[in-house]
Amino acid sequence: MTAKDPQAAGLAALASLIADETRAACLLALLDGRAWTAGELARRAGVAPSTLSEHLDRLVTGGLLAQERQGRHRYVRLADARVAELVEGLTAHLPPAAVRRPPRSLRESSAGSAMARGRTCYDHLAGRLGIAVTDALTLRGLLRQDTGFALTEAGVEWFGTAGIALDVSGRRPLARACLDWTERRPHLAGAAGAALCRHALDAGWCVRIGSERAVKVTPSGERELSVLLGISPEELC
Repeated sequence: MTAKDPQAAGLAALASLIADETRAACLLALLDGRAWTAGELARRAGVAPSTLSEHLDRLVTGGLLAQERQGRHRYVRLADARVAELVEGLTAHLPPAAVRRPPRSLRESSAGSAMARGRTCYDHLAGRLGIAVTDALTLRGLLRQDTGFALTEAGVEWFGTAGIALDVSGRRPLARACLDWTERRPHLAGAAGAALCRHALDAGWCVRIGSERAVKVTPSGERELSVLLGISPEELC
């Protein structure tokens, strides 16, 4: 009798955690990088709080979510960046019909367009905005994509010149490719992607819009992206 691969059971258990529409909805909502209350997620998933609580328990036990309590509120968030990479990567493999189904309302159409234009993917930029930044960094020799994503020496210097602090002391890779589920191309993730996104929000280059992960480039952001990376406003539409 052939011995079973010890990883098979673990992989099947992980897949079963995500293979539920309610739990998948929670994971997608938490890609905004923020902590949500159980009540907020219940409303988002369209289920009763008691039902959602059981799903959250499974996700926490399975290591996909982290939780903390403040008074009577239970807050949950993605356990770490690896979970976000897993969810975003799986989403990018959905068939086009599942991603681009006809919107059911004008509001849904507007929200979908905003998400495709620019959004956060956990802690880095995605959508056309994320792709435009990634392409501009690559075109200027600041980012290499030929052997996987890697910042060049000039790229590291560019971050310093732009006033964007890079954390090079952690275990997280400095640059990593993340497959964009709307553009179907990789955008910049890793410590550099997170630093760039954080700076863009803190400096007012981008602002969050609506209740989704969508972000909008401000006029000052358009100017800075043009000066620093040569990105035209038309590329962000």
